[in-house]
Amino acid sequence: MRVLQGPACSGANDSSTRKGRGVASAVYGCPRAPSSGFSSPDAEALAVSGAAPMAATGIRRLGVCVLCGLPAAGKSTLARALRDRLQRREDPGWDCALLTYDDLMPLEAFNQPETEARQVAQHPLLSRWKLYRHELLVYLEHFLQALINGDHLYAPLNRTEATWKRFVSCFKEQGLISSEIHDAKSCHYLINATASRPLYLVLDDNFYYQSMRYEVYQLARKYSLSFCQLFLDCPLESCLQRNCLRSQPLPDETICLMARKIEVPNPEKNTWEQNSLILKSVECTSEDNLQVINLLATALENPEKQAEDNTEQKETDRAICAASILHQADQAFRRIVSQIMKDVKDKHICPSEMKILAEELNKLKAEFLEDLRQRNLQSNEFVTNTITSFQQATDNIVKKVFLLNEHTVFSA
Repeated sequence: MRVLQGPACSGANDSSTRKGRGVASAVYGCPRAPSSGFSSPDAEALAVSGAAPMAATGIRRLGVCVLCGLPAAGKSTLARALRDRLQRREDPGWDCALLTYDDLMPLEAFNQPETEARQVAQHPLLSRWKLYRHELLVYLEHFLQALINGDHLYAPLNRTEATWKRFVSCFKEQGLISSEIHDAKSCHYLINATASRPLYLVLDDNFYYQSMRYEVYQLARKYSLSFCQLFLDCPLESCLQRNCLRSQPLPDETICLMARKIEVPNPEKNTWEQNSLILKSVECTSEDNLQVINLLATALENPEKQAEDNTEQKETDRAICAASILHQADQAFRRIVSQIMKDVKDKHICPSEMKILAEELNKLKAEFLEDLRQRNLQSNEFVTNTITSFQQATDNIVKKVFLLNEHTVFSA
């Protein structure tokens, strides 16, 4: 991989790999201040209806660019600079719209109750945050369907009203949705689909897990969109400093935990990540600028193909599904063990017995997880049954420890 060296990231405040298909991979980025930069169907119904190929409908070319990296790495700064640069382009000119997740999701997505936060301590912002991220993808799919088919945008039946309104307002402000409501009672919106210039949708979020980015890729593949990724690799210290300057900063431990868990795009392992760049330096030179534009242009000329009978892709999908199911089981096991230890502690069991119980429960958890890893996990129903079995097994261990404790007291 060719690396374009640059100075360390400065303290600009932010609101929130390999060669692939002819694009030489480079490492640059971590932008400066905002000014410099570049010189009604629901989800189930959408899945049933499928995607209409853009070539068949004569729609303009569409692309999705995923910006990913740690909080306060400079993603929003880069997104705004990229939008301004693309909109100023001539021959050919491109349209660009930003979806900044921090602006679209409500504050409650980032502020969990204490009891809930303890349950997901190993994975920050997992529950509510994950649900809202999924909801935004559903909204985006509704918009894409309306744009591609030349239809009205229908409000989903199952929606969070405040988040939906932010989503619609975001696209209204950028001229993609008409300010006029076609049918106020049923919330039908008119799509501005008359432009012929290519359109890039830039998604600005952390996307620190590969599986998060893969969800967007699946959406691009379903509708034959172009897909690419820009990963901002900014030093953790710089992100922490910038985060402190925010009006509503995240806890430092959350960012540090993300830094340990973040998954950099890996085109060697994941063919769907071929169109990816890792951005490292502060200054955006003309060569750097050209690298980004080349990435976007190459992705636009090579839209993703709708899924076929591809064994390799099926294996990738199956592995991701299995990892997700295994993760769900692990979290469930952790919650069960945590609750048991809390309940037992309230019964004033002596520390030595508490230690024995913790060791037995963790050993049991490891055995169950290893058993799951050896299986072809494709069903949540199977995991539900396994969690029930785990609960029963933990009950037996607790009873054994209680009997041991009672025997010890009796002997004494």
